[in-house]
Amino acid sequence: MKPLLPLALATLLAAGCAATPPNPRDPWEGFNRPVHQVNDAVDRAVLKPVAEGYVKVTPGFAQEGIGNFFENINDVGTGLNNLLQGKGREGAGDLGRFVVNSTLGILGLWDVATPIGLEKHNEDFGQTLGWWGVPSGPYLVLPILGPSTLRDAPARWVDPSISYNRSISDVAVRNSLYALDGIRQRAALLKAGKVLEEAALDPYAFSRDAWIQRRRHLVFDGKPPKGPDDE
Repeated sequence: MKPLLPLALATLLAAGCAATPPNPRDPWEGFNRPVHQVNDAVDRAVLKPVAEGYVKVTPGFAQEGIGNFFENINDVGTGLNNLLQGKGREGAGDLGRFVVNSTLGILGLWDVATPIGLEKHNEDFGQTLGWWGVPSGPYLVLPILGPSTLRDAPARWVDPSISYNRSISDVAVRNSLYALDGIRQRAALLKAGKVLEEAALDPYAFSRDAWIQRRRHLVFDGKPPKGPDDE
């Protein structure tokens, strides 16, 4: 059955594109909306309840420590991507954060770097490609993983924040870390989810436009050039 999955997805994508008027930012809307609806159903049935349970039973200091641990790992990818973008000072600062927090912060459980003046940034390989002029391509909703673009979807697999899990040989430990990271990220979005449910007449369009705008903001470090929405 597995070899048929890519063909089925491609067929659904083609059918969706043919059935709906093209949108410059979202020409694959006919494919994206059903995937978004499936993701939303999975979220309501599984991910959101688990995240709410995590927040309820996990003490605040433990949640902070877990978040710091994973954000510390992310600083490696951020630093490398800043260097690839030619931002030497920022990249050195990000890698410095990792060293300081991994040692003085005991494996990153405590954020010691921020109070001493090492600013935290947010960079990934998709942003690096966008920084050097690679267009985002069509908006794309990935099963379970959610919003992305044709540029950003494959780029995410280059970042160390994804790769570190694949380097852990113990399957149980690897899956546990991956699940814990996903739960704490979903927990961080609980308040934003309430805003979306209350404010959006069309949750799909609202989340799409907000995501595209935020990615553009991140690619250009908060100073996007004026013009079309594509980077």
